[in-house]
Amino acid sequence: MSASPSDVAQIVEAIKLNPTIQILGTILFGLAVTHTFLVKKFEDKAHHYPNGSPKHELFHFLGEVEAVFGIWAGLLVIFLTALTWDFAHGMGAVYYLESLNFTEPAFVFAIMCVAGTRPVIKFAESMIIQVSRLIPLRSEKLSFYVSALVVGPLLGSFITEPAAMTVTALILQKNFYSQKMSLKFKYATLGLLFVNVSIGGTLTHFAAPPVLMVASTWGWGMSHMIGHFGYKAAISVIVGTMVIAYRFKRELAGDFDLRAEREDKMHPPWWITSMHIIFLALIVLTAHHMVIFLGLFLFFLGFATVTNEYQDKLKLKESLLVGFFLGGLVTLGGLQSWWLQPLLSQLDSMPLYLGSTALTGITDNAALTYLGSLVQGISDEQKYYLVAGAVTGGGLTVIANAPNPAGFGILKENFGEDGISPLGLLKAALLPTGLALVAFRIFSHL
Repeated sequence: MSASPSDVAQIVEAIKLNPTIQILGTILFGLAVTHTFLVKKFEDKAHHYPNGSPKHELFHFLGEVEAVFGIWAGLLVIFLTALTWDFAHGMGAVYYLESLNFTEPAFVFAIMCVAGTRPVIKFAESMIIQVSRLIPLRSEKLSFYVSALVVGPLLGSFITEPAAMTVTALILQKNFYSQKMSLKFKYATLGLLFVNVSIGGTLTHFAAPPVLMVASTWGWGMSHMIGHFGYKAAISVIVGTMVIAYRFKRELAGDFDLRAEREDKMHPPWWITSMHIIFLALIVLTAHHMVIFLGLFLFFLGFATVTNEYQDKLKLKESLLVGFFLGGLVTLGGLQSWWLQPLLSQLDSMPLYLGSTALTGITDNAALTYLGSLVQGISDEQKYYLVAGAVTGGGLTVIANAPNPAGFGILKENFGEDGISPLGLLKAALLPTGLALVAFRIFSHL
C-alpha cells in the first residue's frame, strides 16, 4: 500500500532532521569535495591497466571531475535506504529524491548539448571575428585576442558558459596556443579565460551554473542579473583583458591569418544555424518546465540527425556528465542546511564575500551557491555577496567552475609533457580575480 502525501512529507522531514543522516550526508559531501582533488591520481591509475579493461574504465570514471558528486550521491541513496527501512519500508531514499528539484541539472544537460554544436559554435566564432575588426588597436592579432576573450565569455550569458568556454578555448588553441607563444602568455591567458567565463555568464539567470542553482529559489530574472551583476562583470572582463593584452603586447604585435577549418567539414548554412538558435531560445524560455524543454530537446536530436553532415559529434556524454554532477550536488546538498544556515547567518558581507571567493577555489561554485539557497532568512546583501564571490573565484582552479574542465581538456596539450600546473593556473588567475573582486565591490551600491 502506497503512503499518502502527508505520510511522505513526514518521512522526508524525519530524514532531513535525523542527526545521524545529517552527519552522514555532510561526511559524504566532504568526501566528494576531497575526491575532486584526487581525480588526477585516479586518471593516472587508469593508465596502468590495458585500455578498455574493466579496471581501466573504473579508474577513468573515478577520474572524471563531473562524475564525483554523482558517485557519492549514489552511496547516500544506498545508506538512506538502509537507515530509513524501519519507518519508510525501503522507500526512504525514493521519497527523499522525489522531494528534490532536478530541473536545473536536466536543463544544463539539454542546453549544453544544443549550444555545443558546430552551427552554434561557428555562429559565436563569426561574431568574435566581426567584433575584432571593429576594435581600433595597433595590430590585427591584438584586436582578435581582445575580442576573443571579451566577446567569447560574455556570449556565455546567452549560449551558456560551457559553450562559451568550448568555443573560446578552441579559437585560442587554433590561433594562439598552437603558435610560438611563451609559457607565461599561455598561463596568463588561461587564467584570464577561466575568470572571464566564470563572471561573463552573469548577464542572464540561466547560463552560469552558480546563478542557475539559485535563480528560481530567490526569484532572480534577467533584469535583476543585468542590474546587479551583468554590467559589473562586463567591466571586469574588458579591463582584465586589456591589462593582460597590454602586458603581452609584444607577443601580440603584427598581423596574422585566422586558422581555417579542415576542408572535410561542411559550413552550416544559415537556415540550419537559425534553427539551432531557435531551439536554444525555446529551451531557455521553458527552463523551469522540464517536460517541455526535454520534449524540445528530443525534437532537436531528430533535427541534428537529419542535418548530420553539418554537425560534429553531439556532446551527449560531456553534457550528461555535467548534469550528473549537478544532480549529485542537489542530492547531497539537500542535507547540508543544518550546519550551513547558522554559519552564513553569522557572516557579515565582506567576510562572506571573501570566504565565498576562497571556498570556490576548493569546491565547485555551483555547489557553494546551491548550499546557500537552502538557507532560510539570509538577506539580499548576503545573497549578492555569496554569488558574487562564487563567480569571482571560478577561475582559480580547474574544479572551481563546471566549464573549466572543458577548457582544460582543449588546451592542456599545449603546456608540454607536464600539462597544466594547478599552481601555475592559480597564480595566473589571481590578477583577473582581484579585478573582479574590486568591480563587484565598488559598484555594489549603484
